[in-house]
Amino acid sequence: MYPVFRSILFKLEPEVAHFLALQAVRMAGIFPPSRWLLEKIFLAPQKPVTAFGLTFRNPVGLAAGYDKDGVAVQGLAALGFGHLELGTVTPRPQPGNPKPRVFRLVEEQGVINRMGFPGRGMEYARKQVASIRKRPAGLVLGLNLGKNKDTPLENAAEDYITLMRTLAPLADYLAINVSSPNTAGLRRLQGRQMLEGLLKQIQAERLRLPVQRPILVKIAPDLTDEELDDALGAILENGMDGVIATNTTLGRQGVRSPLQAEAGGLSGRPLTLLADSVLAKTVARVNGRVPIVAVGGIMTPEDAKRKLDLGATLIQVYTGLVYAGPGLVKAIVQAL
Repeated sequence: MYPVFRSILFKLEPEVAHFLALQAVRMAGIFPPSRWLLEKIFLAPQKPVTAFGLTFRNPVGLAAGYDKDGVAVQGLAALGFGHLELGTVTPRPQPGNPKPRVFRLVEEQGVINRMGFPGRGMEYARKQVASIRKRPAGLVLGLNLGKNKDTPLENAAEDYITLMRTLAPLADYLAINVSSPNTAGLRRLQGRQMLEGLLKQIQAERLRLPVQRPILVKIAPDLTDEELDDALGAILENGMDGVIATNTTLGRQGVRSPLQAEAGGLSGRPLTLLADSVLAKTVARVNGRVPIVAVGGIMTPEDAKRKLDLGATLIQVYTGLVYAGPGLVKAIVQAL
């Protein structure tokens, strides 16, 4: 039935459609009968994976960006995910970039977004996650952290550390987002010197916290080989626990839609080959020292299997859900 549902949603502006879908999942997760029905339809078979000292009930997760404020955890968990990555959460609320800021490239199964970390901020997300009365059994919950737009790059560590102190007790792992293309200057934090400085402070703070969580770093697909080497070197040398590869791309290679001129990060099918290439390079450079989470261009079970065959331990989906529907998660796990 999803193609029918999608045809209705695609008549709406993308951000409106996303809001309605998220609210529908949120409401379905609140009430036990509707949550039970979602689980009956979508719950995937068990295929446990161990990474970062955590056990995931299957390798398929929800990428950051779908539930920015942690409002729909119970409903999303009923769709079969092995983990949910909420956020990106910033210390203070912010509106994000001006609208319109999300564009569907329907013929190419892509999306361009320039959201800019809109959200209600750290305290709101903390209250949402803390209010979950009963964590869904076996679900791993990650929180994706980002700096506020108006925080200078030289002070970025203060934002990430503030987020860690507040949110670490509620999360199973934390993800450091230095790779979104939609916050001015953020990707400069992936440079060797700036990333070294940032991760040293993050690692020092983690060791001081009473609750220590695995920390992953999310990288961009647009790094040169030298930049990728530098970023991964900083990640490994500063004791981080994993890599998320990759975020959205600023590239438009092979995209023919007139919307390709819109600024922002591109995801979906047009990202598949580039994300696969960066994943393969990351696997080779990391050489088994930390697990890798693969995200970008996973639109079918075959795409997911290829990511795992390339060496990823876990995968995450987002744009694939827009085009294939929530049944994608169960289909992937069954295919594995």
